[in-house]
Amino acid sequence: MLQNLGFFILLLGVLVTVHELGHFLVAKACGVKVLKFSIGFGPKIIGFTKGETEYQVALLPLGGFVKMAGDLPHEELPPEEAARGFLAQPPWKRGLIVLAGPAFNLLFPIFVYFFVFLGPQETLSTRVGLVSPDMAAAAAGIRPGDRILSVEGEPVRTFDDMRDAFVGKFNRPVPVTLERDGQQRVVEVTPEKSSDVSPVDTVERGMIGVSPYPQPPVVGVPATSPAAAAGLKSFDRVLSVNGVHVQDEAALYREVAKVPEGTPMELSVARLAPMAVGAVTGRLPEVVKVSLPRQAGEGAAALGAEAVDLYVASVATGSSAEAAGIVPGDRIVAINGTPLKSFNKLSTVLNGLQAQPFTLTWRGEKGERTEKLAQAPLKTRDDYGQTSAPVVLGVRPWSYSSADLPPVEKVTIDLGPAAAFKEAALIVPKIVGQMVQVLGGLFVGKVSPSTIGGPIMMYQLAAKSAEQGLDSFLNLMAIISINLGVMNLLPIPVLDGFHLLSAAWEGIRRRPIPVRVREVANMVGLALLILLMLLAVTNDVTR
Repeated sequence: MLQNLGFFILLLGVLVTVHELGHFLVAKACGVKVLKFSIGFGPKIIGFTKGETEYQVALLPLGGFVKMAGDLPHEELPPEEAARGFLAQPPWKRGLIVLAGPAFNLLFPIFVYFFVFLGPQETLSTRVGLVSPDMAAAAAGIRPGDRILSVEGEPVRTFDDMRDAFVGKFNRPVPVTLERDGQQRVVEVTPEKSSDVSPVDTVERGMIGVSPYPQPPVVGVPATSPAAAAGLKSFDRVLSVNGVHVQDEAALYREVAKVPEGTPMELSVARLAPMAVGAVTGRLPEVVKVSLPRQAGEGAAALGAEAVDLYVASVATGSSAEAAGIVPGDRIVAINGTPLKSFNKLSTVLNGLQAQPFTLTWRGEKGERTEKLAQAPLKTRDDYGQTSAPVVLGVRPWSYSSADLPPVEKVTIDLGPAAAFKEAALIVPKIVGQMVQVLGGLFVGKVSPSTIGGPIMMYQLAAKSAEQGLDSFLNLMAIISINLGVMNLLPIPVLDGFHLLSAAWEGIRRRPIPVRVREVANMVGLALLILLMLLAVTNDVTR
């Protein structure tokens, strides 16, 4: 608790110091007398005076201020100091002093991200862990274990690089260079168009259907297949081929490729065998040895089996699927006469159909069946005890626990000072643009006010990011600093943006905004800020 509070105070303290330091340094440079530099509001905890300025840390760490001489319209200064008052300065100087706070908040993240990016960092490599069977990568012959080297001639080192390389590339052939078994080859993929929609922008990119996360080699076994004849069963997990450990699908492809077709292979598989203890029936893992000749094809096909994707692992009690006679181990073949290649595609079609009837073809021990079905409401209860009745078919695919998943391959990227500074200088303007779009979305109603957070949310984010490591904490600090910089530039009374607007007005019109107008505007701005704070705190409590 105290540690989390410490991170929260550190986060706010640094950001407030950066903002006020901007005002302070530029005010000093412009010859303005600075009376007080405060981090926090309220009673002073510690402080000292140096020269003409008092420096202090106050009790409430939710802001700070720089008190300059002559910054109030009716404030009187001694004749010898009158020229050093804030309001006595020409508009361009006042504009620079006001702008310095938000500017420091926008420049500080470049410094933060420089240290985040500097040096060696681990990130996901371009090694393919999973290939979706119904997408472009599978059609082009890309398989698990391949390493993607370039996209349309553009070298890629990380999985994020590869995703970014497909921005704007879709619905046309794109050459991809990959490495397999030490050999390079070029394949052409035709990505599908995908739009990454967020509250701030929409990015259109090509999707080819690969993931960096490898899958265990779990097989589906047709009833009349060579695999079934040899003793394999659906949902068996291959542990080894001819004594060589197989940790993922890529390893299965690699090991069966070493065996000539027709040559016997010795497999070791893990199987969940039914086990009854009194009135309770469960499943206990056991290791089974299987011998079978190497079949034609690659991966699971070389075992006479299939990918497990479309095999039904469980059927919900009381569902339409159970009423139709679908049982675990059956394989979904087609919907409305269209062959299926993945469970994701089945889910997409079913989501679109809702309660409309459809024809479903599936294969079981007695062969294929085609029936007319319709999804129906099925009462479910979540982990929090809440009940609902979504319209579902009631079949679920095989799922893996985190303990079953093989480790994902990572690559170390080492950025020097120049490269780290370049990345930092590029990412900050991008985040600024996103912040501006979010604010615009709030005003026009595209972004929900429920996304606004206050001190409680910042406290939670600070604690969580600190648990995830220094880089995560620094990233949060940079984002909030950018947020503060952008927010303070809004032309709202009591914010820096309004003072900047006032200086610009005076510089152009050659006369200041009338005092009465300024006073009313300040009251309105203060009321708006109070309402915003109330909304933020309400959202925090609701969350």
